[in-house]
Order: sequence, then C-alpha cells, then structure tokens
Amino acid sequence: MKYHLISLGCQMNISDSERVNSLLEKHGYVYTEDEKEANLLGIIACSVRQKAIDKVYSKINQWNKRKDNSHLITFLSGCVLAEDRTKFLKLFDIVFPMSELNQLPEILNQYGVVTPMSLNGLFNSSEKNEHIEDFWKISPQYNSDFEAYVPIQNGCDKFCTFCAVPYTRGREVSRPSDEILQEVKTLIDHNYKSITLLGQNVNSYGLEKEGHELSFPDLLRKIGELGEQSNRDFWVYFTSPHPRDMTDEVIDVVAKYKCLAKQIHLPLQSGDDKVLIRMNRKHSVSQYRRIIHKIRNTIPKATVFTDIIVGFTGEEKTHFENTCKAMEEFKFNMAYIAMYSQRPGATSSRWVDDVPHNIKKKRLHHLTDILQKHIYQYNQRLIGKTLKVLVTGRDKKDQYYTALTEGKIVLRFKSNAENLIGKFCDIKITDAAKFSIEGQLVTEKLEYHYE
Repeated sequence: MKYHLISLGCQMNISDSERVNSLLEKHGYVYTEDEKEANLLGIIACSVRQKAIDKVYSKINQWNKRKDNSHLITFLSGCVLAEDRTKFLKLFDIVFPMSELNQLPEILNQYGVVTPMSLNGLFNSSEKNEHIEDFWKISPQYNSDFEAYVPIQNGCDKFCTFCAVPYTRGREVSRPSDEILQEVKTLIDHNYKSITLLGQNVNSYGLEKEGHELSFPDLLRKIGELGEQSNRDFWVYFTSPHPRDMTDEVIDVVAKYKCLAKQIHLPLQSGDDKVLIRMNRKHSVSQYRRIIHKIRNTIPKATVFTDIIVGFTGEEKTHFENTCKAMEEFKFNMAYIAMYSQRPGATSSRWVDDVPHNIKKKRLHHLTDILQKHIYQYNQRLIGKTLKVLVTGRDKKDQYYTALTEGKIVLRFKSNAENLIGKFCDIKITDAAKFSIEGQLVTEKLEYHYE
C-alpha cells in the first residue's frame, strides 16, 4: 500500500513526520509524492495558527470526496487542540497523539475501520506524553542526508497566554540523554553537516528530572566533546530556548566548542514589559537585554534570531513603540513577526481581541521595515569577506546554488560545479540584499572570516 504524508507547522512536526515515515515503511508501506496514488493519507497538524488548521479542513474534505470512488484510510496526529480534535474525529478515520505512534500499524490492520486511537490520551493533557519515550525509540527516516532534526524534549510548562502548545503536546518531558547522544553520534558518523536539537523549550531540558538527568548546558558540552573526538566538520543548532532558562553557562558552552553553531534563536515576543506580563512570559526586557549582551560579548560573531507578536490583546501604541525601540536596539539578524490571532484553549482566547486587523498589519510592516534595515546593514558588512557555508540546494535561477552561513544567513552563488549540495564551501561575499547575500566560490583555501 502507498501512503502520502503532509507535515504542517514547525520543525518539531517535521521531525515527528520522519518517525512516522520510518514506522510505516518498516511495516511495508511505500511513500509517494503523489497523494492521488496513495491509499493511506496522513497529516501531522499544527493548531498554533488558524491557517494551518484551515489547510487540514481543506485537505480532509478533498480526501473524503475521493472515498466515493476509492478505498482510503486517513489519519491525523501532531499538535491539535481539543476543540479541533473533536471535529477531526468525525472527519478522519484515525486520530492519535504522536506519543502513541507505535499503535498505528495495529490499528491499520483493521483496514477501513473508523476508530480514534486512545481517546484518553487525546483528551487528558496529563497523559499526552505518557508514551513519548516509546515514540523517541523509533529510528527516524531523515528527509535529508546532510541535515537532521533531533528531538530532545517535548511539551511545555510555561503556559504563555497566547500559546496552545501546553494543550496540544502536554507538559515538559525530557528525552533520555543517552538516546540523544547516540543519535547525534550516529549522525556525526554518517557525516551529517547540520544537526538541530528540537524542543518547545530546549534549555529547560532535564529540569523535571533534576539530579537524574543532564542539564541542557551539560548536554551541549557532551555534544561538543563528541565533535572534538570525531574530528569531523559539522554544526549543531538548538531551537527554541526560552529567555527564562537561558543561563550564562549555555552561552559559555556554545562559545567553547567549534561544532556548536554560533547562532541563537531567542524569542522576545514583545519589547514592552506590561505586554510581556500579560503574555505570562516571566522575563522582562532588561533581563532579555542582559542575555543579548552576554551573547554579544562572549560570542561576537553569533547571529541572533527572534520571534515577535504584534497586536496582542491590550497592546497600545506606546507598548508597540517599545517593541520598535527593542528592535532598533537589538538589531536582530532575523525576526519571525506574526500578527496575533486567538487560539482556542490558550488563556488569551477568553480575552477580547481588541487590536483591529488593519492596525496589526501596519505594525507588522513597520517592524519588518526596521528588521530589513538592520539585516541589510549587517549583510553589507560581509562584502569582501570569505565565509564558510553549507550548500543546501539549487536556486531557481540556473547555475546558482543556495547555501547557509553558520549564522543561518541565506546565500547564493553561481557555479557549474556538480555535487556541491550537502558540502561545505568557501564563498567570497560580493553583494548584499535585505535578506540574503551573494558570493563567488573560492577554489583555493583561505582563512575564514566569520560574520
């Protein structure tokens, strides 16, 4: 039987889908890019944004129409709010929490039976992660032979008022460190070049098992030591940390080890303390500033990415102006800016969404303008330098490759060379744009200049 799988949302969902692929193919299912050829159709869903949920409804309606003429089984997993799950149970043949993926083949043996898997696991948030360690033991089928995602933690205990993750993935659970280190070592041995540690709050890793598990900086230190022992060239990233748990020790460890990539994604969400309190972020702008200063002083070449929400409930003009000031001050290398939207289940969904859509849109554009200005200034300073980059693919224009610097700055260069994808190259930067840079492939070995 052929299957087709759609993954929506974040990198965690992409990582989850790799384990779904692995399990299905282990049981004889064959993947197809063409969903019209598939008899088994699945979605790894995301309830964080309404647009992603709208895509699920659109797709399942298409699939259910096909059932009039062909025999199909449909399934759904991923980050799904209780309100959405209740509706999806009536539309999909199988709905299950990712922690119970191991049960999927057994349910599929009942081919065509419409039944939800483990309803208790679906509706009791305390049980969502009950079998997550069984899920982690499934060997993933990586989507790339040079980039990989490694889950280290699942769930969230922070309960930001705008966020639905604690209600879709449950409370924080840390994956056993010996499993993480073994998976990372295997990737290193197979010459992977980019490895990303994943979790809703990666730097809270081990806190719920304090005294019985490694801390996050200790985990990074162990990975750094693996890098030194391997004598291989690769970069290790992690996403996303929370400012509340970002310690000086984490930053010091990243600075110490060559394989730990000099790029930090640290969500700010708002540059106003009153809004941060309303968001239940439990960090202030001054605390965030101290972390940024530590990063910039300890790892001068590090790039810093962030997340920002505009138009959160109660955000007044003065609050937004403070966010603008923070954007000007911190000069992020990238910011993922989103207009606030209510998500059922999150605390703020009970509050009036009192910032008009047109105001949110203006604020988004204004922050984007500030972001573009600083990114462009940064990228211009790279002109003339030679950077080490990881080639990730081919550009839409012929003879151009796309690549990423260690700091995840997007780059492209022209070359007729074959088989560069998945390899490190030296590129001399010749031009800069608002969100990318361009360069020339260097054939002779030059000393690296880091951004």
